[in-house]
Amino acid sequence: MTNVARLLFLAAWLLPAIAFGESEPAAEERHIVVVVWDGMRPDFIDEHNTPALWKLAQEGVTFSHHHSVYITATNVNGAALATGVYPNRNSLLANREYRPSIDPLRPFENAEPEIIEKADNVTGGKYIAAPTIAEIVRKAGRRTAVVGTKAVAFLHDRHAEWSSGAVKDLVKFAAAPMPEPLRQETLRLLGPFPLEPSKTDEPRNAYAARALTEIMWRDGVPAFSLLWLAEPDQIQHDTSPGSEASLAAIRVSDHNLARVLDTLAKKDARKNTDIFVVSDHGFSTIERAIDFPAELRKAGFDATKAFKETPKRGQIMVVGNGGSILFYVIDHDREVAARLVEWLQHSDFAGVIFTRDKFDGTFSLETVRANSPEAPDVMVALRWNSKPNRFGTPGQIVTDNARGPGEGSHATLSEFDVHNTLVAAGPDFRENLTSSLPSSNVDIAPTVLRILGLTPPQEFDGRVLVEAMDEKAGRIEPLSKTIQATRKFPSGEWQQHLRLSLVGETVYIDEGNGSFATSP
Repeated sequence: MTNVARLLFLAAWLLPAIAFGESEPAAEERHIVVVVWDGMRPDFIDEHNTPALWKLAQEGVTFSHHHSVYITATNVNGAALATGVYPNRNSLLANREYRPSIDPLRPFENAEPEIIEKADNVTGGKYIAAPTIAEIVRKAGRRTAVVGTKAVAFLHDRHAEWSSGAVKDLVKFAAAPMPEPLRQETLRLLGPFPLEPSKTDEPRNAYAARALTEIMWRDGVPAFSLLWLAEPDQIQHDTSPGSEASLAAIRVSDHNLARVLDTLAKKDARKNTDIFVVSDHGFSTIERAIDFPAELRKAGFDATKAFKETPKRGQIMVVGNGGSILFYVIDHDREVAARLVEWLQHSDFAGVIFTRDKFDGTFSLETVRANSPEAPDVMVALRWNSKPNRFGTPGQIVTDNARGPGEGSHATLSEFDVHNTLVAAGPDFRENLTSSLPSSNVDIAPTVLRILGLTPPQEFDGRVLVEAMDEKAGRIEPLSKTIQATRKFPSGEWQQHLRLSLVGETVYIDEGNGSFATSP
């Protein structure tokens, strides 16, 4: 970090005395509420489908150039939101990973509670390798509440006392801190956790919102609260974005936001509370689905999605994450990795290729802050385009074969996956402002802790969103940059690019894609 950047960072933390004035409540009286709408695209915010969010945006700040962290998936962004640092520093690179120290034969979903417990044992408590907002706030002696309808909620406070319920081994309700007496009170007042199979997560989301507002806020609003709503993600996966079912799910999430806002108003807490409504990622429609292990085997690779016995050097573990694929080459066999890269570069589905070792026509894993010790040898963001789906919603992608064409997915570097939702309103934010300055999920943690007056225990990768909080912050000019990587073959040329925005030393990925151009 340069001396100028350090001064700007320190100034951002000293700004409260200048920005808020003596008449505002002290930092220790502040409340922060973060509501996550999983998979919410910003282009679906309007007065009809999201009246509560629409009104909140008029009262506060809409971040029109907000970014998901790559891989643009739930757990990656859950960790980024919680810690304010990128995957190489918090350790979560994808929703599904392969780490032999945790399971030598197969990949795992990395937010499930049993995986978190085992991984913490393996890493000495450093599975999430950076402290989270909730953990920092609780360490400071202030109350927190974390409620969600997905396992990603567990990433936000691994040391709290949790209450949870699951359907078919998938967590569908989680709340912390929720000791046994509070759990019993929840069951008495709200009934049993709604764990029966259903086509939507509407019952569970409503239950979670009630658990937060009626149980966990009963004795006052904590310093920090997080409510993670599973919709519209689930329905968009099943039907694709823009379907009537997905719009209905968005309206349900808006209803739950209205419940949160009404409760704050009844407790006379709006004047002291900043509300963030954010999504973990955007969404796209699947144009084409590929069975990658099968295609690799056809090309002569020894590839699989699960080993039956101890793997041998040069075998490839293929871990699908929707629009991005992770390839783990056993013993980091460079010759096999090189052949794999060349195969991808000649394909009609690769978008942007990232590699552990240096290969022509690729970017390093460090480019997307994925260069952790557990990282794969090759990672590819699959190809995308702007074509509309059958509901007129733009953005189609190639994915693995976990879902089929016409359904929805994400996790690519498509502009429709990368650009997600952020609205913030409350006493510390300007009113009726649309900010076009680039921002990201990794900026939430530093901004929240600045408002709460808590000193961060580590330097963040994200920045404080001062432009949305103080008219005197001055005009900040972002920079734009495109980086490219190419490789020539006798039959043509592989070309890939990343389009970036920069605010100071913070880098945001706007989109990336690639293609193989055949020689004339």
